[in-house]
Amino acid sequence: MKHIVFLLSLCLFTSVSLSQEKKSITINRAAIAPKIDGMLNDVAWEDAELAENFTQFKPDVGILEKDYQRTIVRVTYDDDAIYFGAYLYDNPNEIMKQFQSRDNFGINDFFEVVINPNNDSQNDTEFFVFPTNNQADAISSPNIGQDFGWNAVWESAVKIVEDGWVVEMRIPYSALRFSNKKEPVWGLQFHRQFRTDRSQYSWNPIDPSVGRTSLYHGELLGLKNIQPPVRLMLYPYASTIIRKKGDDDITDEYNIGLDLKYGITENFTLDATLIPDFSQVGFDDVVLNLGPFEQEFSEQRQFFTEGVDLFTKGNLFYSRRVGNAPIGEPNLDQEEVVIDYPDIVKTINAFKISGRTEKGLGIGVFNAITEKTFATIKDTITNLSSKQVVEPLANYNIFVIDQQFNGNSSVTLINTNVTRDGHFRDANITAALLDYANKKNTIGIDAAIKHSFLNLEEGNENGFNTEFEIGKISGNYQYSFRHQLADEDYDINDLGINFRNNYSNFNIDFSYRIFEPIGNFINFDYNFWFNYNMLYNPSKYTGKNTGGRVTFQNKNILSYGARFNYEIGKQYDYFEARTEGRYFIYENWLSSSAWVSSNYNNTFAYDVNMGFGTLFEDDRDMFNFDFSLSPRVRFNDRFTLIYKVDFNNSNGNRGYIQNIGNDIVFGQRDRTTLINSLTTNYNFNVLHALSLTFRNYWSVVDYDKQLYTLEDNGRLSTEDGYSTDDIDNPNTNYNTWNLDFGYSWQFAPGSTITALYRNSLFDLSNASRDTYFDSVNNLFEQPIDHNFSLRLVYFIDYNHVKNIFNKNNS
Repeated sequence: MKHIVFLLSLCLFTSVSLSQEKKSITINRAAIAPKIDGMLNDVAWEDAELAENFTQFKPDVGILEKDYQRTIVRVTYDDDAIYFGAYLYDNPNEIMKQFQSRDNFGINDFFEVVINPNNDSQNDTEFFVFPTNNQADAISSPNIGQDFGWNAVWESAVKIVEDGWVVEMRIPYSALRFSNKKEPVWGLQFHRQFRTDRSQYSWNPIDPSVGRTSLYHGELLGLKNIQPPVRLMLYPYASTIIRKKGDDDITDEYNIGLDLKYGITENFTLDATLIPDFSQVGFDDVVLNLGPFEQEFSEQRQFFTEGVDLFTKGNLFYSRRVGNAPIGEPNLDQEEVVIDYPDIVKTINAFKISGRTEKGLGIGVFNAITEKTFATIKDTITNLSSKQVVEPLANYNIFVIDQQFNGNSSVTLINTNVTRDGHFRDANITAALLDYANKKNTIGIDAAIKHSFLNLEEGNENGFNTEFEIGKISGNYQYSFRHQLADEDYDINDLGINFRNNYSNFNIDFSYRIFEPIGNFINFDYNFWFNYNMLYNPSKYTGKNTGGRVTFQNKNILSYGARFNYEIGKQYDYFEARTEGRYFIYENWLSSSAWVSSNYNNTFAYDVNMGFGTLFEDDRDMFNFDFSLSPRVRFNDRFTLIYKVDFNNSNGNRGYIQNIGNDIVFGQRDRTTLINSLTTNYNFNVLHALSLTFRNYWSVVDYDKQLYTLEDNGRLSTEDGYSTDDIDNPNTNYNTWNLDFGYSWQFAPGSTITALYRNSLFDLSNASRDTYFDSVNNLFEQPIDHNFSLRLVYFIDYNHVKNIFNKNNS
């Protein structure tokens, strides 16, 4: 105990700072703003101070740039924006460029500007420009990393010249959050990547072995009397959707709505979506799920991916809960059946307010309302239909306060709340979080205390969760110790996602990585782990495992690696039985995999992954094999095609089927899964692009005729004599097909027209012995769903409109 107290004291009171003299550049105000055309011939650039002498930090550290690849940056500003002009020397034949959609890096060199108006090393705004003049932007902080869901409207221009390429950028103040100061000092950094060898350089030198790159910003001096503008941006939209579901008649739907961003203060912004339209959200990668836990899907709705860094604190926000499937089940009489159960709940509106003061205090408020949703019930005797509420009017709310300190640490209080009308469940979750690193950035602590409260029809339910991790976070060798605990009533699944509760788990992790090339390797790292898992109540052992992972990348940009994991001895699975207090035992599970990824710079590249898993257990013959291959062809700078095939075969697996009376019935099954997917893009230029995505998922499960009963000791028995004749046929043939074909046109800054055609097929049967091609033939006999949508979004900046009126008045 004394050693722990000493270690915590050392972390909390260490005050040695990262010692490095920061570069600075003094900016001059432009009398006439430079024209954004990729030519540095404007008067504003003539007297601009130069940012030069870049230094490599990846893969090597401290190497000065080659003379023919040097970088020279100029900066100026006026009342409306800050401007950057960069001359990026290079051999034009070595410049890697590929037209891509926004925020997609592709096979590109890039130039990056990082701006931190608070100069706090924690809250960066990043702007990337590629040689094709494609753009990417992100906000970045220690807790979330880079969030490319954030988008701003800014200008850039690129020109390829005989000795390199030239970038000009105009970033309006409306894209930044900053305080109204007479002479502010901003954090500033420039990055440049050469895609040919993945080397990356920065203006202010970076030591990647100690701390995050944001700790190494230089400073921008000379700004005077710039006023934060009125940050009011409107995104009105109009859309139409034409559908044909199977043999049904064609239906059409027309929508208009508005999204807006408004700067409430200099540092806080309101984002709102009024009459949301998510008609062009992509298909989810649905799978046949035989496990006890729900499948987690990625968020694709822009409102829920942009500017949500504060709300993701503590992992309490799973945005797919908003507008997800209803939570209720209809109450049916014996003669009633459900003829229509909705897949989603419509979101009426949503807003979020977020920002951070100059002193590092972040505040966030999120709110969304979803409408009352009904299932349709039919009486099979009278043929009369009725409706029942399966999701009432519901309000989803998040409130978070986050105080940053020390340049690399934060403490957070967050509350999430779901309130449903009527006699449906309500939920309230509160968490206190600590993310701490000493000023030397050598020791880190992550800690959390979370409390869940559910208001249920049968009464209230309280649960709690704690997390604690401490470790060495810099240098070649890093290690950590972690403990996670949750009681049996901890539940955050109304607005978050949590697969398990009732656990007390211990973890030790050790890793080694290089920060400078060694021999032929430019990247190399490995880590090992050991986990010891228990129930919280009662305090019982459930299992332990150890494993490791190693990755390499050589100077030819060939990446490869391997991993293994071994679950040692008996494992007590308290979830597969689907009954509280019951468990299923399996023993000595070993899995391993290896992968290779070739250089994407080449015309042809590939990714290969192969793995296996097996049990070392008496009377068990189980073997799992998986393989994936993904070739990609870059025909030219505009056209790329990526194909991927995933194959998995599992024989001898045992899992839950159903309950028969008080008996829990398991079965032994063989399963084969094949996934084919295709992604391709053709970019006419930066503004016009075609895209195609396709996915066919096929999975068959075939059960042995003899079934098992789960006994109280966790073992399986055949003494009760159950077979597949005693239950509904559990064999499964699951096949889905999804295709999206789209065209997008950015006809003005921030304004787009998107046309999207999509179709889908689905087939579910018991034909588990069918071959893949037999299954595909059956799939194409099913009714096909067609969907065509057209959506127009127009960007309106209040400041731009105001300037137009002012000019007209003049």
